[in-house]
Amino acid sequence: MTMHVGTSGWQYRDWRGVLYPPGLPTGRWLEQYAQGFATVESNSAFYRLPSRENFAHWRDRTPGRFVMAVKASRYLTHIKRLRDPAEPVQRLLDHAAGLGDRLGPILLQLPPTLRADPELLDDCLGCFPASVRVTVEPRHDSWWTEEVRAVLESHRAALTWADRGSRPITPRWRTTDWAYLRLHAGRATPPPSYGKQALSGWAHRLLDTWSADDDSYVYFNNDHGGAAVRDAVTFAHLAAAAGADVTRVPDVGTAAA
Repeated sequence: MTMHVGTSGWQYRDWRGVLYPPGLPTGRWLEQYAQGFATVESNSAFYRLPSRENFAHWRDRTPGRFVMAVKASRYLTHIKRLRDPAEPVQRLLDHAAGLGDRLGPILLQLPPTLRADPELLDDCLGCFPASVRVTVEPRHDSWWTEEVRAVLESHRAALTWADRGSRPITPRWRTTDWAYLRLHAGRATPPPSYGKQALSGWAHRLLDTWSADDDSYVYFNNDHGGAAVRDAVTFAHLAAAAGADVTRVPDVGTAAA
């Protein structure tokens, strides 16, 4: 299993002194991030879909084998609420194609008020080509049914495993041959950090569920105060100690020097 470990976004001003040297211009943060981490989840596309040229610019600024997961535009998930998906999905794919071989999974995070609709989900997932990995993060408990699970399996889409408060908030379904985990907020001090026990638990859950040949993507969304950076580094070391093949992470003690 190649475990791709990174954070949800990289453009956080309170990461100065944690990952970014105090005097480093913001225009060079992606390069600094990609020196330490081999993957990132771009959540800016959720708020405003970047142009194809902007995605291509990000590709040019990152090294080979860097992977960028992309959170789908809220126009598709929150405004259209998965209805009439063909045009917004195609627009997302056309723009994200600027990443070329850097493109990782596409994340569909559903609004917490959207109740389960397996037919809508089936139609939406059917708009993505088989060559694109798609992961779905529902946030209403009505989605946890065997019918929904079957839709994900039929499209080889991953159910996003999610954690909040150092506890799982989604079922731990395996719906395809790769995994996607998002960690939103831990309960350790200082908040919203994670403790080693919680991080080790997630590493072992992934290793126990998928084989050595399967990929997994793990992103920390607890960005406040640089917690995501520190927790991603700790998680990577714990996962490697447990036997995972983990992508590179920075030495946080020297990265901001």
